[in-house]
Formats: sequence, C-alpha cells, structure tokens
Amino acid sequence: MKARRNESSKKPRCGGAVAAWLLVPLLVLVVLKTGYLPQLTRHLECAGIGQQQQRLPEIVNLQAEEGMPKTTGIANLQAEEGTPKTTGIANLQAEEGSVAEAPVSPASSDKIAADGADAIKGVKDGKNFLAINGEIDSSSRSSDVAAPKSSKLTCDFSSRHTDICAMEGDVRVHGKSGTVYVVAASKESYRPENGTVTFRPFTRKYEESSTMQMVREVTIRTDDAAPPSCTVTHDVPAVVFSTGPDRGNIFHGLADLIIPLYITAREYDGRVQLLATGYQRQWISHYRHLIEALSVYPVIDFDADEAVRCFPSVHVGMETHGELRIDPALSRKGYTMRDFRDFLLSAYSLKRRWTTPVSRSSGQRPRLVMVLRRHSREITNEAEAIAAATEVGFEVVAAGPELVGDTDRFAEVVNSCDVLVGVHGAGLTNMVFLPHNGTELQIVPWGELKFIAFQEYGRPLADMGLRYLEYEATAEETTLKDVYPKDHAVFTDPLSIHKQGFDKVWSIFLGQNVTLDIGRFKGVMQQIYQSVTIT
Repeated sequence: MKARRNESSKKPRCGGAVAAWLLVPLLVLVVLKTGYLPQLTRHLECAGIGQQQQRLPEIVNLQAEEGMPKTTGIANLQAEEGTPKTTGIANLQAEEGSVAEAPVSPASSDKIAADGADAIKGVKDGKNFLAINGEIDSSSRSSDVAAPKSSKLTCDFSSRHTDICAMEGDVRVHGKSGTVYVVAASKESYRPENGTVTFRPFTRKYEESSTMQMVREVTIRTDDAAPPSCTVTHDVPAVVFSTGPDRGNIFHGLADLIIPLYITAREYDGRVQLLATGYQRQWISHYRHLIEALSVYPVIDFDADEAVRCFPSVHVGMETHGELRIDPALSRKGYTMRDFRDFLLSAYSLKRRWTTPVSRSSGQRPRLVMVLRRHSREITNEAEAIAAATEVGFEVVAAGPELVGDTDRFAEVVNSCDVLVGVHGAGLTNMVFLPHNGTELQIVPWGELKFIAFQEYGRPLADMGLRYLEYEATAEETTLKDVYPKDHAVFTDPLSIHKQGFDKVWSIFLGQNVTLDIGRFKGVMQQIYQSVTIT
C-alpha cells in the first residue's frame, strides 16, 4: 500500500481523463457560485486547452516590445463564439489547431532609420537611393495611426525669396496631384480663402516671370472636403521642395537648394523625408553626400508618386535668408554659415578644418588653387598669372572646367589649399571647401560689377570664417577695349548699361575676358603670401 501511495504521488496533478470528467460538474458549480474563472482557466491549461488563445496576447506583447503598431482587432473577443477574432497579422486556424505566423511588416524597416545614416548606407549605395515611389521607404509604417482631433497650418508669404507653409497634425500628401491636405484644421490655423492656397516651393520667388514659371505649383487644402485615405503612414516629418530649373553650376546648387534645405531640414538630424517636385536625378546624384547627411531616406519623386502619404508634420517650401547666407537670428535653431561649412566638410569627409601658416624657412609652399574659366571671363594670360603666383612662393594648382565640374574631387583639392583665386563666377563658390581662415581672391571684371561681385562672393565670407580680397580689373585689362571705342558708354558710363537691364549686363560685362596686368597682379599675390606664411 505504501508503494502504491508513492507511485500515485508521481502522477500529474491534472489526473487522468476520467478524473477530469468527474470533476467538471463540481468545477462548473464552483464557477457559477464564485465567478472565479481564472481557477478554471488554469485547470484547462493543464489539460492542454486554451493554449491557442494564449499565443495571441504573446503576439501583441511581441509587437509592443519591437515598437510595431498593433494590428486592429487582434485582441477583440467574440462573446458569442467564445474565441478571439484576429485581423491581418495573425489568423486563428482552428482546423489546424495553430496560429498563423505574423508576416514581416514594412514598419520593421524603421529600425534601419533608428540606427542612423550608417545603417542605411547599403540602401543608398544601390539604385533606390535616387528616388522612390513607395517601393522602399524606411520612414513609413504600414498601419494606420489614430488621427489627431485637429491640425494646424501656418504660412509666411512675406519674403521676396520664398513662400513657406508648415503644418502639423493629420497631414496627407498626394504628390501625383500636387496636393497637401490639412485635415480638421483648428481655429488657430491659417485659413486661406476658399480653403486652398497654391504656390511654387522654390527660392527665387522674385524671378516670377522667368525661373518660377518652370516650377510646379503645390496646393494646400484646408477645406472640409473628404481627404483621401492614407496608403502609407510615416512617423517622421516631411519637406516638400522643388529642385527648380537646372542651372548646372555649384552656385545655384548651393544658394538655391542645399543651403535652404539645410536651414529647413537639418534640425531633424536625418529623420526627415524629402519630397522633390521637378525631380532631377542628376542633381540628386551630384549632391548625394549632402542629401544623405540631411536625410537617411531616399528622396521621393513627388510628381510621380501615386501614394497618399500621411505625416505628423509637413513643411512645403524651403527657408532662405539670401544667396549663400544664413542669418542665425532668423534660423529656428540659430544655425550659421560656419555651422553649414562644418556640416559640408563633414559630409564630404574633408580633413583640413583650419589653415596653419607655413614657415617661409621650411622650404614648404602654401597651396593656391586658380579657377580657370572658358568662353567668358577667362584670364587670357593665365600662364603668366600662374607663373607670377609661383614666383612669389605659392604651389599653384590650375583648375580648369573639367576638374571644377567634378565636385567630389575638386572639394578635396580646394580643401588642401590655403588660397582660392578666380574671376567672378560660379567657380568661386568652391570657396566653401576651404579650411577655416582660408583666403579667396575674386578678380572683378570691368563694368561697375564690384557691388554685384561682393554681394555674391565677398559678403558671405566673413560669416563662413574665410578672408576676402579682390582684384578689380581696369579698362586696360578688359577685352571689351577690342570691341568698343574708348568713348563708348561701356567705358565712360558703365552704369547706364546697367540701367538697360540684366540682359545687357550679362551680354556685355559678363561676357568679357580679362587680361591681367601681371605686375599689379603679382603685387597682390605677394600681399596674400605674406598673410598665409610666417618667418
């Protein structure tokens, strides 16, 4: 008998099937009297019942741990059937006695964005970096997010450079139709007449009859019309902008686009989705280092995008403070041009942050890069000018259009130099790659161009932490003397030409070449040499 009791004690507490059936009436009575359902649940679990129901809360908990949105209705109960109902992610397969595995959600790609630009580098190195229309989008989530009760729209149309609107809340973007919907706009919001406002999101608003006509309009709607349903939901802000007409040079690339994008999007530290209307693959590729540093997501081709994308906030248009300028008083985060240059040097992985004076007795030479133009504003005696700078003591790098046009390569060349020299024009914009405290010499052509030249390539340098010098060509140093007589207004009254409009200034004064007075030019080179060297 003793042995039998020991043997019996080793059996599972749940007992055999017969014992379980004998206990059922008693258990039902207890439940009905006490309402103590958890006790019954545990007994059923011991018998292997209810394990399928347990897996559903486990899936919900797993989603919460991974930061994934819970699937709608996954934990709802159908009281009449006594079984949980699931939607989408996990369907209960009663006939097989198992729960279907949850498919991989596009939201899992958010982990890539959370890890920063390095983690997404593999995506950007491939074809999908340039543009997406919904196929690859690390900022998106596949499930809907509960819409806020109201949204807010604010706009600023006061700048001569650009129009901008910012909105937050339930904001839906449909690129194909060029429309942004601000759903349930609050009373505090800007409420445009007829519920819509339309403008061109580019930074040359003052060129209304020319440049801006080539920019697609974007419409913002706050009316009560039913907005389209979201097909892609993002958890990051968005910036809608236009790449504008292709000017094909670094001045317009930085002044019209990159610096305004920096002011607008840098504060999001890469967690922002860029949507470009007038999408230019070549432009995106050319400035890929800077765009990658601004956003870890591929740029979306706005005009071709058929998705209805929902964002927590959207900024239509780019903020700008003028050409090659950032005013910290106007910047929400107090950014400066020196901040931008630090950002730029980092994006291009440039090593020299500061220039250091070269000892004249060391045998080393400070480096000078001379930007050489072709067809207009060309230095006709460039060989003599290079020789003069070399004789003074510089190591001269002659940079023709082929080198200057390769921004990736030329950025490294400029960063290795202490001085950049060139005739007024877009090539001087490469000064942004100089180390801090570097020097630029701008050669200003004849024709009262000093003010224009200084505004574009002189005034910004102080804010950049660079030094500026200029060499203004005389009437004897311009090739215009071979075209016009000495008593022509080109020489006697250049400002009268300016009054005839920019087209005249462009065709005459910006179409000339320059023949430097080598003796005079050498004197300026000696002055610069003294400033970048020590005894």
